[in-house]
Amino acid sequence: MSPFVIPNRIFDPAAECMPRTERAGFQATHLRRTVEQARKIPFYRRKFAEKHITADSIRSVEDLQRLPFTTKQDLREAYPFGFFAVPRSELARVHASSGTTGKPTFVGYTRNDMKIWAGLCARFLVAGGLTADQLVQVSFGYGLFTGGFGLHQGIERVGAAVLPASSGNTQRQIMLLRDAKIDTLICTPSYALNLAEVIAAQGIKRGELALKFAHFGGEPWTEEMRCAVESELGIFAFNNYGLSEIIGPGVAGECAARTGMHIQEDHFLVECLNPETLEPVPEGEEGELVITSLTKEACPIIRYRTRDLARLYYDPCPCGRTTIRMSRIKGRSDDMMIIRGVNVFPTQIEEALLKVDGTAPHFMIELTRPGNLDEAVVKVEMRPQEFSDKMEAMHRLRDNISREITAITGLHFHVELVEPNTLERFTGKAKRVIDKRNLSC
Repeated sequence: MSPFVIPNRIFDPAAECMPRTERAGFQATHLRRTVEQARKIPFYRRKFAEKHITADSIRSVEDLQRLPFTTKQDLREAYPFGFFAVPRSELARVHASSGTTGKPTFVGYTRNDMKIWAGLCARFLVAGGLTADQLVQVSFGYGLFTGGFGLHQGIERVGAAVLPASSGNTQRQIMLLRDAKIDTLICTPSYALNLAEVIAAQGIKRGELALKFAHFGGEPWTEEMRCAVESELGIFAFNNYGLSEIIGPGVAGECAARTGMHIQEDHFLVECLNPETLEPVPEGEEGELVITSLTKEACPIIRYRTRDLARLYYDPCPCGRTTIRMSRIKGRSDDMMIIRGVNVFPTQIEEALLKVDGTAPHFMIELTRPGNLDEAVVKVEMRPQEFSDKMEAMHRLRDNISREITAITGLHFHVELVEPNTLERFTGKAKRVIDKRNLSC
């Protein structure tokens, strides 16, 4: 654990600590404006006409439930710029999702959108220890992906300095961390763990690094992963949430209390719904996050189905912010594996591995269906110090892993132990599942 104290700082107290009754009126006003802006987009104009919705018909936040849902497929069908509500002359920047499962989805920003986005990122960065005298290494990719540029402008908004390292080239990343005396690191959690392993392998001592804080995003990660990275690097690590279709990073982030990520409710309405019935889940239960933007000009979006599964917390936070909080993302509903009728998420495998001494949270799940039943194999890397040619020790380690996975998932996975540094490392989002089943038959 880091020897540093987490300060309790608030970037925008007027917004982040706004009384909830006052915020409800603010949200209703901006929801009306969003509906009016969204009417400039053919998809919403058609949907509003079908439901007889106008901006004037929106009286309160409760009217949100009358509005149509938006899906990733809706955005793809409008490719490339069918969800833009402003002319090209008013755009300041265009980003896009990765497009790994289809065409990329484009999102545009006006200059005011950019200003808001920078402020939202500044909020969670300050909540996570960032001050103007720090130097921050951004190890996200700089390109169509929103993460690198979004965090970059948030850091500058706080007044801190940015070292835009981008992604990849681990040796250079470590050299920069050490030689430039970086205070704060920004990357994916899986890449941070990779950096920690290489740092340890090179014999670099903690005293050679000035790191105090880290902000991780871009992929789901567990509390066990946080403990592992903090222990390896001697830092405090903070979670944040965002997605390109909404704005990018800045939708929510942790404060010093780290009891969930504060949702920026003056800019986003977040619902937690049953992904099957699309009805609200009981307070505190897990559901799919559905998000409506309140202040976006270029690409307003209404009731976007994120497919991300989480919980919402409404109890007061000791930090003084009055916004609701969300749990870490358990996984995406479209990342969920159904194995012999049981729902399993990669984060559950990660949780199990981090409970077993001798394993690293580097793994790959392979699914096959040789007959009528699913078979699941987990390839797990061992830590270098645990790698042994003694069969008894290897069998014991494998059995311990198998028991933990079964305890968490309720399923038996075949466990294959592999040598250290043999599974692929990822500088961006980690790919954890290879599904070789022919489920279309």
